[in-house]
Amino acid sequence: MSRQQRQALDALLRSAPHSETPPTLAQQRTSFATLMTRPAPGGVTTRRTVLGGRAALDLEPAGAADRGRLLYLHGGGYVIGSPDTHVGLAGELAARAGLRATSVDYRLAPEHLFPAAVDDGLAAYRELLAAGVDPRELVVAGDSAGGGLSIATLLAARDAGLPQPAAVVVFSPWVDLTLSGESMRTKEDADPIFTEADLRAYADRYVGAGDRSHPLASPLFADLSGLPPLLVQVGANEVLLDDAVRLVGRAGAADVEATLEIGPGLPHVYQSGHGRLDEADAALDRAARFLISHLDAPVTSRSAA
Repeated sequence: MSRQQRQALDALLRSAPHSETPPTLAQQRTSFATLMTRPAPGGVTTRRTVLGGRAALDLEPAGAADRGRLLYLHGGGYVIGSPDTHVGLAGELAARAGLRATSVDYRLAPEHLFPAAVDDGLAAYRELLAAGVDPRELVVAGDSAGGGLSIATLLAARDAGLPQPAAVVVFSPWVDLTLSGESMRTKEDADPIFTEADLRAYADRYVGAGDRSHPLASPLFADLSGLPPLLVQVGANEVLLDDAVRLVGRAGAADVEATLEIGPGLPHVYQSGHGRLDEADAALDRAARFLISHLDAPVTSRSAA
């Protein structure tokens, strides 16, 4: 069934309506929420909270371990998305890992330009540590822009003298806002979601006239030494493929334990197809196993063991 599932997902993504009139920012955010939002998995309780001075969403799977914590940073090009749009994806990862998670509603552009999102990610991470969360039992994950933000947050934490978490997982990370990856062009026809122009528009809104190669805007160009073990999952059918490939290469060259998984025939953040796409469920299981295997005292996950 997997091939049929991949084809059905590709067709669904390509069928998204396109207007000749560019949508407003409000319309983009509404459309994204309609497309992306899926409910929290069964057995996962959600609760509004505040972390690092920002609204956040706690997700607690039934039977979650007393130890271990996941910080999740959602995708959306730094312009759209929220913990609510990603409650399904973050909840699935939390449930499979058996970990309590917190998803942060970091500030979005263009109302808040770079480095506001990084500042919010760092503030959330810092508060978890200040609240007594052992960094050896803390893991981080994010998708798309949230994947890039996850890496940038940990770089900012390192530079601030804070300890690193036990591990980090990123799905289809956007880590090069200069759009210099070859796949920006070679994968444009295969990608059912993005074009280079789409990502350029997001970068325009996030960085404005600033430096798009800044290491906290484009962590691909940062010194990655000292980061925790890293798992990167990416689809072969996406313009951000080379962001993932180059990130793992640079991390490995910096003596970071880095693992790359490329899903053949799969689109951007294909993990969002959990429950509908076999590869999505398998990838989330592997991501959960990766996270819990690096905790100081590994917990037993509910479904990824």
